[in-house]
Amino acid sequence: MPALLAEVTRSGFVESLHHGSVVGLLPSGDVGFSVGAVQDPVLPRSCMKPFQALACLTAGAPLEGPALAIAAGSHTGEDRHVELVTRLLGELPVELLRCPPSWPEDEETRQRVPKPSRVRMNCSGKHAAMLAACVAAGWPVETYLEPAHPLQQLVMRTVEELSGESVAHTAIDGCGAPVYGLSLHGLARAMQGLVRTPVAEAMRAFPEYVGGTGHVNTVVMQQLPGVVAKGGAEGVLVLATSAGHAVAVKVLDGNPRATTAIGLTALAALGFDVSPAKESLSVPVLGGGQVVGEVRVVL
Repeated sequence: MPALLAEVTRSGFVESLHHGSVVGLLPSGDVGFSVGAVQDPVLPRSCMKPFQALACLTAGAPLEGPALAIAAGSHTGEDRHVELVTRLLGELPVELLRCPPSWPEDEETRQRVPKPSRVRMNCSGKHAAMLAACVAAGWPVETYLEPAHPLQQLVMRTVEELSGESVAHTAIDGCGAPVYGLSLHGLARAMQGLVRTPVAEAMRAFPEYVGGTGHVNTVVMQQLPGVVAKGGAEGVLVLATSAGHAVAVKVLDGNPRATTAIGLTALAALGFDVSPAKESLSVPVLGGGQVVGEVRVVL
């Protein structure tokens, strides 16, 4: 059953609790850390993006460097992100992007853009990569999000091959793309398989395109060179090292505020040195602008 993963304290009072599950794999593939219901299926949400990017690469999309990183990322809508997504589209019109219009997540950018747009949406890099893959493979572009589309079928096969298990459920993600449910253990196993692919290499080399300025995934990868970090909606997070350690986290209440601290704690339990990211091992709780408590991992 799910376990207590973190607690929120305010002025010495336990205000909230986060329950869920977390699993950590050693480079050998053996389970080195496990708490909660790690065999229960979860929806990886945006943790699916690195596998979707790998499928796009397999289909022939011309992705490398920052373009491959943004295909696997959830960017914050900064100008550099928009410029790269636009280049990825090539001659295709922006209107072909089927992700919903959105305000950029980067606060400075949000203050000056006039309205929400598809290209500013955090998933637009993935969608542009999917369109590029369809062009390269000669597949229809208008229906690229349909679960029966050849690209989405390739994504599903990629996920199943890397995770070593069959997809437990097919759902529609917030951006409109199919997302495939698998166990938390399977998700960690899939990340372990990803770490030696060009996708992981691009994410490690260009973390600013996986997230953006101040984004927690970007910050962790900058603090821990060689580590891939990717979060997803509803409290999901994956971490993987170039040596082959892999961690997958699911917080049941869907709140992501503790996921990074939980994931890093599990990674440390596997014997990996996370001390350069020690500031991310807890989250301060503020009162009147001052620190009065913390979000603390209790694994």
